[in-house]
Amino acid sequence: MSSLHLRPAVRGLVMDHEDHVLMVRLVFPRGAFWVLPGGGIDEGEDHMEALHRELLEETGLVNATIGAPVWNRTHHFQLTDGNGTEWRGQTETVYMVRTERFTPAPSFSEEELRAENLHEHRWWSLADMLAYEGDDKFTPRDIASYLHVIVNEGIPAVPFEIEHSS
Repeated sequence: MSSLHLRPAVRGLVMDHEDHVLMVRLVFPRGAFWVLPGGGIDEGEDHMEALHRELLEETGLVNATIGAPVWNRTHHFQLTDGNGTEWRGQTETVYMVRTERFTPAPSFSEEELRAENLHEHRWWSLADMLAYEGDDKFTPRDIASYLHVIVNEGIPAVPFEIEHSS
């Protein structure tokens, strides 16, 4: 594939019954980012298969109940995946995943997680996100505003559309 393509990806808005959100911390040379768990869709996978696989690999969540899509996000950045394919970013569909609070236990080894730049897991409340003053960024950067709507008004009938360039 040429570098003109966007990688298809899925992420889970993994939320417990107290509206805390599970996020993973990705560390890159240009900085660290708190993102929702998920990643690229492998050839032959559909969205649900990919999200179940990603949630298992990154968090250890098995047989997740995947709900409706809550937002679609197009993110422009340079990426070379594990197969050596170059991408100019990715299109993500984020699905609601309601669950009991659990301690993440990824199926991936520490080495495999580091190879994917994943260094930490954390449950965040909306208040914690809004009060956060650290150097790491949230992705999408205005995630708290989307979460506020979802927590207070429910899942949108039509998923939010988010566009971002790095």
